[in-house]
Amino acid sequence: MTTPEQDASPGPASIPAAARLDAPAPRRPRARRLRDRVALGWLAAAVVIAIVHRWVPSATWLMIHLVLLGALTHSAMVWSEHFAHTLLHTVPDEAGRRRQDVRIGLLGVGALMVFLGVPLDVWPLVVLGATAVSAAVIWHGAHLVSVLRAALPSRFRIVTRTYIAASCCLPVGVGFGAALAFGLPEEWHGRLLIAHLGANLLGWIGLTVTGTLVTFWPTMLRTRMDERAETLARQALPLQLVGLSVLIAGALVGWSPLALAGLLGYVAGLIWWGRALIRPLRAHGLREFAPASVLAALLWAGIGLAWVGWLLATTGSWAGVADALPTVGGVFAVGFAAQLLSGALSYLIPSVMGGGPSVVRAGAAWFDRFAGVRLIVINAGLLLFLMPVASWVKVTTSLVVLVALAAFLPLLLGGAKASARARRALAAGEPPAPASERVPWSMNQAVAGVAALVLAITVGVAVDPAASGVTTTPTAQSVAVAPTGNTTRVEVTARGMTFTPNRIVVPAGDRLVVVLHNADAAMAHDLILGSARTPRVAPGQTVELDAGVIGASVQGYCSVAGHRQMGMTLDVVVEGTPQADSSGHDTTSHAGGTGSAIPANPSDSLSAPLDPVLAPLGAEREHKLTLRVTEVPLEVAPGLWQTRWTFNGSGVGPTLHGRVGDVFEITLVNDGSIGHSIDFHAGALAPDKPMRTIAPGETLTYRFTAQRAGIWMYHCSTMPMSTHIAAGMTGAVVIEPDGLDPVDRSYVLVQSEVFLANAATAADQAQEVDSDKVVAEKPDRVVFNGIANQYDLTPFTAKVGERVRFWVLDAGPNRASAFHIVGGQFDTVWSEGTYTLRQGRAASGGTDGGAQVMPLQPAQGGFVELSFPEEGHYPVVSHIMVDAERGAHGIVKVTP
Repeated sequence: MTTPEQDASPGPASIPAAARLDAPAPRRPRARRLRDRVALGWLAAAVVIAIVHRWVPSATWLMIHLVLLGALTHSAMVWSEHFAHTLLHTVPDEAGRRRQDVRIGLLGVGALMVFLGVPLDVWPLVVLGATAVSAAVIWHGAHLVSVLRAALPSRFRIVTRTYIAASCCLPVGVGFGAALAFGLPEEWHGRLLIAHLGANLLGWIGLTVTGTLVTFWPTMLRTRMDERAETLARQALPLQLVGLSVLIAGALVGWSPLALAGLLGYVAGLIWWGRALIRPLRAHGLREFAPASVLAALLWAGIGLAWVGWLLATTGSWAGVADALPTVGGVFAVGFAAQLLSGALSYLIPSVMGGGPSVVRAGAAWFDRFAGVRLIVINAGLLLFLMPVASWVKVTTSLVVLVALAAFLPLLLGGAKASARARRALAAGEPPAPASERVPWSMNQAVAGVAALVLAITVGVAVDPAASGVTTTPTAQSVAVAPTGNTTRVEVTARGMTFTPNRIVVPAGDRLVVVLHNADAAMAHDLILGSARTPRVAPGQTVELDAGVIGASVQGYCSVAGHRQMGMTLDVVVEGTPQADSSGHDTTSHAGGTGSAIPANPSDSLSAPLDPVLAPLGAEREHKLTLRVTEVPLEVAPGLWQTRWTFNGSGVGPTLHGRVGDVFEITLVNDGSIGHSIDFHAGALAPDKPMRTIAPGETLTYRFTAQRAGIWMYHCSTMPMSTHIAAGMTGAVVIEPDGLDPVDRSYVLVQSEVFLANAATAADQAQEVDSDKVVAEKPDRVVFNGIANQYDLTPFTAKVGERVRFWVLDAGPNRASAFHIVGGQFDTVWSEGTYTLRQGRAASGGTDGGAQVMPLQPAQGGFVELSFPEEGHYPVVSHIMVDAERGAHGIVKVTP
């Protein structure tokens, strides 16, 4: 094959004519040029979702699919048709171009329907969108078949055959995806997820990419191709197709060894094909951003495939495979797809816009700007994100990676303007700029890329020093002792809320070094000994703590909230000296010490009261929700703050609402710094897997069918459970009983207890839950919906004569509730699955009774109904009056 600089005539083995830098191309009509911008639009949408993901349902799924189903699928369809026509020496007529535009439009509309239907949980819209996407790709494949049949014999017909095989895969994978959106048991969800990934990512995208790079890879490198390229591609395709078929079959029948064998067969085909990429790379090297980005994408594809293989080989259940695949999907979306697109389009867009070599060079030069910085930040940043680093380091690192990826879009605009200027200069007769060898790598760019990542890490560490690995400089213990010069080194294992061993004997004057290994599967731990402390140690990790010279006995402990109270302490005993009375617990941070009451609410206003209204049920019978664990400062009383452990950043988790028979699919995302879990009382199923604790950065999918009515509690079930619930990790699931009477207004109240470590009057002063107070059962506040007295400041509303329903859940963790409305009487009481009173009629048949209180033990719930006889202000309380005085208090404001 001749190089682009040597031959400008298209031939069977030459590069696509429209992609040549030295062949002036006619300027395309505006509608044709706009095709390339569709993929850029999907990428821009992915960037926007990445920025606002906390407020977008199914955000992780949406970001991955905007890149893979949106941008990459669009580009695969457009450019595979372009390369097929070029290599087969066929030129589509105007009618053929219009039909291609229709196919592209059908694909875009179908993808948009899917992107709206999945987050909004509108399954018919998902099915309609999936059908449109499948129809567009089937039509595309049929068109390629007709082009291949009509073309004269030529080399590289295997490329078009590969495109046709790829187009057969996507409809199959789309069908699996639509079935996943319907909601399936965990085991089937995992099996279909692997089949979906295989057909769409390895089949549709993988085959299209391998087919294209046969000729496009040496073109980007501006060198000759390997003369074996066509033969290797022809030999590899059967291996890939057979391997892919076996992988999908193994997933569908639920036999992971068969699926793994299929994946290995597919990878064998890739390796056989990939041999054709080596000679061009060695001949010319990486001198531009485009091939470097594509090579990085291929390396990440290899990492992703190895990861999937590891999951199939080592994970004991398909549900476990499904739990890990969102992270793998992120690797494919960011490491593979985004870099593949930015690399390929960096070469193709300037070339296909045409205008002659000088115009193409002017536009292409923009894509090489900051190439070294971008590649280092994207690839090293993604690698860092996948490592067991602190959550804030992950956040800051992901932000700089996002900036580096998004930089492609403004560079594209700059390149387009540069091409336009060069075209105008050429038309005016000005001499073109001299050609130059563009080598965008430099030591300065390498330093800048590393510096950007170091800055991101530094910011992440500054936000949470303890979780990020910053330790306090160890000092000698308070009792003066002559150093012996010896070091006592002890290995300690943290597992199951205990240190093993939990007692260490040290000669006085020895330096103590503790090697701490966290053997828990999902829970982070640390160790504090006097003034020395470790960072939060992730599961499976090991750190060393230098406690300094030991002069007196001391008790160490794990500082994760609740762990010390569960017995996670380590006694260091000095030989030959009396044991010091040292708990290792810093009581100075507490207002008056453990058990001391926090003063009255310091403010008469709230920054963000929680809306208690329960919206009416819609027609949907399947409910999907992402619960994201965060650890954030929130007001727990007017002007009083605490760092809360939350589901979705609120003082109480979002209320789920449905009917008997409804299906709930909940995705738990742990963005916290320690392990968390979730337990839904509304579902009846074995707790072993769905209620397991997951480590920071992991996700878990929990599915259940509501089989009985009630207001059910959900909560974090990680030990110590009392601390996790008290810290805010609880919420309600309202499942309405059949034949529920209509009411004019409906409210939800979740009562719980707050245990404060300090009297913080601002967010930056907030501390976490005081676990000693939890154990001592000494709450500072008892609250409705996470905030004391909030409904005194923003009352419930009703009108005279309206029927009002209050759903009430006592989330505890310890105290009972006696729900009462001062001045009102309940004519309906429904608690724990039964009516004791329904519109004045008792279960025994009486019709003249009423109720003044609904008593609830922790985790119990129910609802009451009443109407208000006249306008006024009706206090809402727990009639355990000390708790009403602690904040379990509100007002119903009744107007005429």
